[in-house]
Amino acid sequence: MAELRMTADAENAPAQAGGAKRTVAATEKKGLQVQDLILVAVLLAAGAVLKLTAGSLLASFGMKPNFTIAAYCLAIIIIRPNVAQSLAIGLIAGLVCQIPMLNATPLLNIPSELLGALACGLLIHVPMKIGGKLDINPLVNTFISTCVSGFTFAALSVYINVVSVGGDFAVAMAAYVAIVLGTATFNCIFVQVLAMPLKKVLKK
Repeated sequence: MAELRMTADAENAPAQAGGAKRTVAATEKKGLQVQDLILVAVLLAAGAVLKLTAGSLLASFGMKPNFTIAAYCLAIIIIRPNVAQSLAIGLIAGLVCQIPMLNATPLLNIPSELLGALACGLLIHVPMKIGGKLDINPLVNTFISTCVSGFTFAALSVYINVVSVGGDFAVAMAAYVAIVLGTATFNCIFVQVLAMPLKKVLKK
């Protein structure tokens, strides 16, 4: 009987150890890791710099890309945070946009980037593979998230600057449609091109 108990204990030990390892692994995955936070910071900083430089240059040709939105969408798509963490990333992006050189309308970017990041954080869980190989989630996700952010910003701006003085909401919003869709198209291509190589480099 003693031998049988020892054998059973020996057989259960690996299983218990495996269970412990799985528990530790699950615990380690909770919350953003240091490398994830660094990636978010680097991408948002790069987005701000690009908005000031390349964004200003492209704006002179009639294009208005928003690299800040592209930056946080790229960060969320790569690190795949939960909804609360996605909102935190959106809040940080909105606060970065409060830098005077990046934003002509104070505070409006905070709600717009919060909603844009929320949309992105929800859409990362939707499978969008073509042929089981090509993942177009970055493309579709960024397009929708940019539209959510852009139209939120536009609606708030129109309400404050147009509706409050008796202007027509629909007419004023129509002026933003081409800008938002153009920005969304630029951003989604930009993020789709960068997402795959970055995931491989970062082993995500």
